[in-house]
Amino acid sequence: MGNIVAIVGRPNVGKSTLFNRLIQRREAIIDAVSGVTRDRNYGKTDWNGREFSIIDTGGYVVGSDDIFEAEIDKQVELAIDEADAIIFMVDVESGVTGMDEEVAHLLRQVKKPVFLAVNKVDNSKRAADAVEFYSLGLGDYYTIASTNGSGTGELLDAIVEALPEKEEKEEDDLPRFAVVGRPNAGKSSFINALIGEDRYIVTDIAGTTRDSNDTKYNRFGFDFNLVDTAGIRKKSKVKDDLEFYSVMRSVRAIEYSDVCILIIDATRGFEGQDQNIFWLAEKNKKGIIILVNKWDLVEKDTHTTKEFEAMIRRETAPFTDVPIVFISALTKQRIFKAIETAVEVFEHRKQKIATSKLNETMLDIIKLNPPPAYKGKYIKIKYCMQLPSPTPQFVFFANLPQYVKDPYKRFIENKLREIYDFKGVPIVIYFRKK
Repeated sequence: MGNIVAIVGRPNVGKSTLFNRLIQRREAIIDAVSGVTRDRNYGKTDWNGREFSIIDTGGYVVGSDDIFEAEIDKQVELAIDEADAIIFMVDVESGVTGMDEEVAHLLRQVKKPVFLAVNKVDNSKRAADAVEFYSLGLGDYYTIASTNGSGTGELLDAIVEALPEKEEKEEDDLPRFAVVGRPNAGKSSFINALIGEDRYIVTDIAGTTRDSNDTKYNRFGFDFNLVDTAGIRKKSKVKDDLEFYSVMRSVRAIEYSDVCILIIDATRGFEGQDQNIFWLAEKNKKGIIILVNKWDLVEKDTHTTKEFEAMIRRETAPFTDVPIVFISALTKQRIFKAIETAVEVFEHRKQKIATSKLNETMLDIIKLNPPPAYKGKYIKIKYCMQLPSPTPQFVFFANLPQYVKDPYKRFIENKLREIYDFKGVPIVIYFRKK
């Protein structure tokens, strides 16, 4: 289960700059997936071999200053509830403000590690000015300059040190399905339809995190674990429709699952929030299946399902190889189909292709369709294999891997999908020098 670190603080103290700095460094190197930067408020980073998620609470505030006050309280409370560690960011140029004191007051009551980061400290005079932040009563602080990154190393060292060690989950090979989606899309009704009122619960694994319940089910002849985000206790102080909140919840559930069952409301279409959750799952290399719920409420003619499906695929491009099932949790229509599809995606995700087979198939295809020459240089691909990673990743060895461009990578990916069924599963393809 990944740890979550949240960055809080009033607007314009540099939260997003720090956030971008932390995730960019890694994404530029490891995650060269193009087009998956739509979700700017969540990212992964690692430091000294520890991987964790970063959430920038700043991106969610819109409105005038008086709205900010209430919004910031809400965000800090969310961060306190959901994150494993909190970076509280202040700005040495403006000194301690009333809003900072307010946030500090909330954070002083927290049992979780809180790191006070004083930003924009880029010379010794400013370092001396930072002393006034002791008055916030949060103990020592870290001076940083998020634009050039100075001081962020010490801050990250301290955070990684303080993060709770991941609990080892008992290994059972059952698929873990996370039911995710925006509020009111019908997650609870889907789960109730699945379980039936008589609840076919085999064992209740105590909540792996206090807020997503992992339950073993056996339905329709399948055994699986359900990571349920729907039944999470309502937090009294938080408006449940807060986008930030359902993203936070989904992060937790997604990171702890194999396959995400994303439920969307047919009467509302495939909205920004649905897309955020979709890309979150894609970025985490989870299997994905989309359930269009409340399909019984939509006026239909013969083409409607096709049109609706086409609309979703446009929004999820280039990752369009994802199963879409139209259901009604209320009338239990196609509930079995939904679970069956999720199990298939789980199987696709863990399949391993023998190297000899892979070379036999793929090298022939590459011979017929070699990568386009670059500046008169021919690219030769000699050998390929699937990496021994938990999710499907492939490496192709070439003489000039740096000249293989995205369109060709997509061509190879599409061929792999065609030949070896990877429906619903993100694939990563690397080109390396032999």
